[in-house]
Amino acid sequence: ADTVYAYHETMKALSLRILQGIALSLDLEEHFFSPLTRKPICIQRLLHYPSQEGVVDESVIGIGAHTDYGNLTILAQDNVGGLQVMNRDGAWVQAPPIPGTFVINIGDLVQRLTNDLYLANLHRVVNTSGRERYSIPFFIDADYEAVFAPLPSCVTPDNPARYPAVTCGAHKFSRFRDSYPHLRSTS
Repeated sequence: ADTVYAYHETMKALSLRILQGIALSLDLEEHFFSPLTRKPICIQRLLHYPSQEGVVDESVIGIGAHTDYGNLTILAQDNVGGLQVMNRDGAWVQAPPIPGTFVINIGDLVQRLTNDLYLANLHRVVNTSGRERYSIPFFIDADYEAVFAPLPSCVTPDNPARYPAVTCGAHKFSRFRDSYPHLRSTS
């Protein structure tokens, strides 16, 4: 438990540092995300994907196609592979593991903030390797009440605002409601 918690805290610190880089890439002040991430919703998962055989069906693959809900995800994965990303042509492409690296996914909140300048990639896991696959995704969202809306610098006459303002909590609950049928009757 101590090792898992230490990893969580290390990934949280790394995530906040990466968000500083994202802020600078958008010509924002380096600590732009700091007031939005004082007590961020963070989730770390320890995932196991048994190998699959036969036809790859969206209902039985390791994890179905989705974007990540928050600001960003840091993914540590073993060397088995199976991560697929949809490219801009709508084709699934393999994202083979590179030893000693993480995969960083932009999440929905950064896509919303940048008015689609930065995209949350649709991705999934299909493990047909014949071996078991393990990964550790770390998700950093924002404070529950943090508000996300397109940045004025990302809105132009050719690219009008695509999203209304929303809190992190409301956005996450909306995505959970879309994913889990038992939540659809709640507001």
